Amino acid sequence: MKNVVWTGTWVAERLGVELVGDEKLSDLLGLALRRNPRRAHLLVSNVLGKHVPQSPSVVYGHGFALGRRVRELLGAEDARAAVVLGYAETATGLGHCVADGVGLAPYLHSTRRPVPGVETAGGFEESHSHATSHLLLPENPALLAGAGPLVLVDDEFSTGNTVLNTIRDLHTRYPRDHYVVVALVDMRSAADLGRLAEFATEIGARVDLVAAARGTVNLPEGVLEKGQALVAQHETTETTRTTDTSRTTEPADSRPGYPGAARVELGWPRGLPDGGRHGFTPGQRIRLDAALPAMAARVAEALPDGARRVLVLGFEELMYAPLRLARELEQVVSAEVRYSTTTRSPVLALDDPGYAIRTRLAFPAHDDPDDGPGERYAYNVAGAGFDAVVAVVDSAADTPALHAPDGLLAQLAEHTPSVLLAVVPSYVPARPSTERPSMLPEPLRGPAFSSYAPDEVGWLLQDLSDVTLEAPTEEREEAIQSGGAHYAESLPVEYQPSPQYQELFQTALGTSAARIAQAVGAVTELVLAERSPHPVLVSLARAGTPVGVLMRRWAKHRHGLDLPHYAVSIVRGRGIDANALRWLAAHHDPADVVFVDGWTGKGAITRELTEAIREFESAEGITGFDPEIAVLADPGSCVRTYGTREDFLIPSACLNSTVSGLISRTVLRSDLVGEYDFHGAKFYRELAGSDVSVDFLDAVAAHFPDVADAACAQAKELLATDRTPTWEGWAAVERISEEYEIHDVNLVKPGVGETTRVLLRRVPWKILARAGAGADLDHVRLLAQQRGVLVEEVDELPYTCVGLIHPKYTRGATGADGRAVTV
Repeated sequence: MKNVVWTGTWVAERLGVELVGDEKLSDLLGLALRRNPRRAHLLVSNVLGKHVPQSPSVVYGHGFALGRRVRELLGAEDARAAVVLGYAETATGLGHCVADGVGLAPYLHSTRRPVPGVETAGGFEESHSHATSHLLLPENPALLAGAGPLVLVDDEFSTGNTVLNTIRDLHTRYPRDHYVVVALVDMRSAADLGRLAEFATEIGARVDLVAAARGTVNLPEGVLEKGQALVAQHETTETTRTTDTSRTTEPADSRPGYPGAARVELGWPRGLPDGGRHGFTPGQRIRLDAALPAMAARVAEALPDGARRVLVLGFEELMYAPLRLARELEQVVSAEVRYSTTTRSPVLALDDPGYAIRTRLAFPAHDDPDDGPGERYAYNVAGAGFDAVVAVVDSAADTPALHAPDGLLAQLAEHTPSVLLAVVPSYVPARPSTERPSMLPEPLRGPAFSSYAPDEVGWLLQDLSDVTLEAPTEEREEAIQSGGAHYAESLPVEYQPSPQYQELFQTALGTSAARIAQAVGAVTELVLAERSPHPVLVSLARAGTPVGVLMRRWAKHRHGLDLPHYAVSIVRGRGIDANALRWLAAHHDPADVVFVDGWTGKGAITRELTEAIREFESAEGITGFDPEIAVLADPGSCVRTYGTREDFLIPSACLNSTVSGLISRTVLRSDLVGEYDFHGAKFYRELAGSDVSVDFLDAVAAHFPDVADAACAQAKELLATDRTPTWEGWAAVERISEEYEIHDVNLVKPGVGETTRVLLRRVPWKILARAGAGADLDHVRLLAQQRGVLVEEVDELPYTCVGLIHPKYTRGATGADGRAVTV
């Protein structure tokens, strides 16, 4: 068996440096000499992905495992409240991986890149580094202000000075009870071992340490001077090793026909941060997870045929995005994939198997650094036999200096036959606008946005179709549960109905179309008689939109009226889109606006809209909007304007986008929706083959002539009836909540429509069905069977059915503010 030389041997023998501790220390670390006046030696990690190319799965696995240990230390409840902070530049990727392991922790890393317009939330010094000043630039200033544990991540924990400087600075601003320090290696000297405990006592907080390995470095007297002398001696003879003598070392720019690096368009999700410089939330990690397979496939397609060894090379602080890309690439190509990143750190390179840094590429900084021009480095890349190098940089670093004859790309091209360049958009938080735009955009219309005809509805939304927002139900709900995400910040994966379910929808539509048509006619006649002779229909996207289109069609069929119809977003806990209201007030009389929804459950949206309109009028001084919602069915007795109070199956509740113009639920997230933007939504063009939106409308509207007399008679009867809301649905929900020991009305979803939503989007516990309920519940029974959910028949249930979410399984439970209900 071939003996493997430890990559710290050369330094240990010449400086008398001794590495002692856990057996695996020599696997994790090598040694090199630093060009640094503060410390002679450098601990070179073999699993960090900075100086030594390594399997991306190994790099990610070490960080993730540390995160899992932190999660075990904290417990599930404290882990949900934790924030993870990583150190630039070497630990930015490691910190991300630790945050992933913790599970739902938001992440922030320090940076040496000032960003104009972003307020500094803190800063500290790194005593032994060549570049010392760290800045904390969270987009959300409240990120560090919580009371939960703060997890601080660095590649090594030696003197502890950097961590103590950080905690001291942050504890003054944002005191908390618990800090956890995480490092790949704990290398404190005997003299430093007690400092952490003393410091914890001093500030009155608990401070824990989690490390993959422990040890120390024994340094002889005069090691700094001896190390500096060795550096000076060897720098004059330092050369770049090339193992493939058949490969040219002629400068790249002088080679005939050298084309430069080939660009790979990643298709990075719009608005997704490139890393944790300004914060990275659990919801953003979900978006990245969803987008990675397609991005890795684009890189794989661009690799040269027959490539056996591929390096994905990150850029200084940009470590996590290239690492995740490399790890995904590793799963889809047969080539051996390695990962490392460029760095600011000046290290002596020596071609010796007992030395950790064998080769060095030096090139000018290419991101216009705040501290001026200087050299940057890529270690152990030259001579490593890579058939292709994929350089991943952010757009701030995609400058002429990167592409210059002495730049990084040209340097790489001297040592590999193929250089690819992938650019990740540099994320810069949007600056708060001090001026409101004088004009808002015009509504979106089909066929460019939605499968409805352009005159059927105008969407007061912005198109987010190119943004990856979907996440698996349980992962999405767990992010909501942590309190770090609101339900409107992501989308559930669109339910794709089975042939059996589609057949059930068509059957239900055939049997209920006439009843729906009559309810549409009745509610439209009520609106025309009581609200306005020329109403402006404003449906609450998306469940209200098919009803709004049908009401518009009825008004045209019965009265020859061409009513305007718009769809707007309302989000529980956030209110209605104020910019949509501003647009409506600028183009129509607010008194003519009639808000439209599909049905009522317990009346939560009714209350939300009432409060939102009150706040809007108070803030804007614009009055006249009536928050009374017109609905097709009001089984909860929550409104005055309705077509029926029966709780029956409205087939549009059976499906999601494929019966709503192929439009998603609406999205409200600060990185995508600015202060003066409409809320967002997606148009699922790819689902056109399953779209029944227009079929549903046409099937109902075909019955208008048959039910016209009955609908008008029903409206006349309703006009003469006391329709004051009794809120009996809310009372029933409170009773059910107590009877089933749930003790939270937000976990009780009454009515056929809401129960269907529970089964399609949430993690239900059980379904209560009124004894004797017939075909209206066929689709509910089918969905419950598919998801393994109990259907329990109940006497004297005021609704046809009720969906329940158990309080002890809150992944599917969101409260009145749109966040998790925890008990």
